[in-house]
Amino acid sequence: MKQQSAALYARVSTVQQTAENQLPELKALALARGFKKISIYREEESAVKRRPVFAEMIDHARRGEHPAIVVWSLDRVHRNMGALVAQLEELDRLGVRLLSVREPWLDTGDPMMRRLLIAIFGWIAEYERGQMLERQAVARRRLEKEGRSWGRPRRAGAELIATFVELESEGRSCREIAQAMKMPKSTVARSLARHHAAHGTRGPTFDRFGRRRPVPKTAP
Repeated sequence: MKQQSAALYARVSTVQQTAENQLPELKALALARGFKKISIYREEESAVKRRPVFAEMIDHARRGEHPAIVVWSLDRVHRNMGALVAQLEELDRLGVRLLSVREPWLDTGDPMMRRLLIAIFGWIAEYERGQMLERQAVARRRLEKEGRSWGRPRRAGAELIATFVELESEGRSCREIAQAMKMPKSTVARSLARHHAAHGTRGPTFDRFGRRRPVPKTAP
C-alpha cells in the first residue's frame, strides 16, 4: 500500500481557467491540519459531467491511500445536494475527512452536524444555481427575439477577417464593424488584433485631436 497522503482536488469548469490558482490555499490547509505528504489531482471538467480524475481520487481513498481530501469549496465536489450528501456519507464510512478552504465549518467532529450544515448550504447553492439558469434562459429568449445568437461566439474565418480589415481601413471602428456585421464587438476586436499581429501591421491610431490616422496597409 502507498504511504498515506492528503488528496488535493483542484477543479475548474473550462480549459480557459487554471486549477493552479487553487493549489496554494489547498496546500496551506493540508499543512495546517498536519498532513506532511500530499497528492495533487487536477481536473478541467464541469461538476455536472463525468470526472475521471475525481473518480480516480475517490477510488484511491477507498483503498485507504488518503485520510483526507482537500477542496476549494463544496461545489468542487458536487453541485447537486443529494449527490454531495451521499458522497460525504461514503467518506465518513471510509474514515476520510473532507476539508474545504471556503467552508471551514465542514471540519467538525460531529458527523450529524456536518450533514445538517451541508444540507442547508447545499440547498442554498442549488437554489442560487436555479436562479442563475433562469436568468440565462430569460437572456437567451431576449437575444433570440432580437435575432442575435446565444453562447460563445465562434472564431471568425479568414474571409470574415478580411472583411473586418477592409471595413477598418475605411475608417470604421470595432463597434461600427460589429454593428454592421451583426457580431459581438469582442470577436471583431480579437480577430483584428490577431490579423495585425500575424502581418506585422497596426490597427488605427488617433492624434491628439481625436482624428483617426490611416491604417497601415498589409504588405502584398
